[in-house]
Amino acid sequence: MSWKTLDDMSLSGKTVLTRVDINVPVENGRVTDATRIERIKPTIDDILAAGGKPVLMAHFGRPGGKPVAEFSLGQLREAVANTLGHPVEFCDETIGDKAAAAIAALPAGTVLLLENTRFNAGETSNDTDFAASLAALGDVYCNDAFSAAHRAHASTEALARLLPACAGRLMQAELSALEAALSKPEHPVVAVVGGAKVSTKLDLLGNLIPKVDQIVIGGGMANTFLAAQGIDVGKSLCEHDLADTARDIIARAKAANCELILPVDVVVAWEFAANTKSETVAADACPADAMILDAGPKSVEEVGKVFAAAKTLVWNGPLGAFEIEPFNMATDAAALKAAELTRAGTLSSVAGGGDTVAALNNSGAAKDFTYISTAGGAFLEWLEGKTLPGVAALEG
Repeated sequence: MSWKTLDDMSLSGKTVLTRVDINVPVENGRVTDATRIERIKPTIDDILAAGGKPVLMAHFGRPGGKPVAEFSLGQLREAVANTLGHPVEFCDETIGDKAAAAIAALPAGTVLLLENTRFNAGETSNDTDFAASLAALGDVYCNDAFSAAHRAHASTEALARLLPACAGRLMQAELSALEAALSKPEHPVVAVVGGAKVSTKLDLLGNLIPKVDQIVIGGGMANTFLAAQGIDVGKSLCEHDLADTARDIIARAKAANCELILPVDVVVAWEFAANTKSETVAADACPADAMILDAGPKSVEEVGKVFAAAKTLVWNGPLGAFEIEPFNMATDAAALKAAELTRAGTLSSVAGGGDTVAALNNSGAAKDFTYISTAGGAFLEWLEGKTLPGVAALEG
């Protein structure tokens, strides 16, 4: 790795401008899921333990470059304090004299939360003047928001080039896990790529094919690959216009000695509803008036064998319509198999993406994966091989 961590920085007596992602769900003024706040706690704990003064910068919602009361970070102060276990002060400005005064007056052992960075139009435009105003407030920059690292914003990119910069513990964990899974993985490497549409995963597949040994194709995407091979998928979700693209991906995978694994049996239904009538049929036997909503048990058995022979697993996307029962069965069973192998120490498993995290949590498998990324878009762009501005700035 070419980026620094908190261990490489002198923090005693220093103001540490810490970019975090606490863009959490709020209902009626109450935080309903504090996971993102929980995951920044190790960074804040270590800054305080080293004698530093943590000043949190974060975005919240999409206020459009101006103050909007419903997007004020002030409403999160209590939840942040309770979750971190440290006193938290709030400043209703992001830059300027008021923010500087709040930092100067901050008692030892206390965290300061600045107002929403997106209340200033210079944030999303990566404005150097806004970044300079932020830099004037601190001594060290720490980015602990991998989930925002795919955006070249002032608090994630420009600011990193103006102060001594490092990765926070969450950023460090994300980068280390992803580098281990894709940059220097232990082979065989298997990827699970699921989801509704092939069109949203073209870059991902293109980047993975030369790097992994096998790719399990799941979800609605699998229907497009089946149809591209002349298989009738009935009324299933399918991008028939991408048949040539799917065939090209199959050819590229074959040339790269990367095995694409498609369902050999499927679960079909006649309506998209929970606990509706369903049947398991061979992958090439979908009734013309039915739709494929999940992979079948034989497919899951095959996926389990692939996992058992692998050393590294990268997972993005479900194998079926996991949101409604019983079409969560394939995703749950495969996830639990990966969790079992990870517990046994034979598999290193990394997963990420909104639907993926939800599916793995629903199955109960998430807790046993080597690493679960909550970064969403940044996780996907990393898997696609794209440069993340927030990471590149730490390396520069």
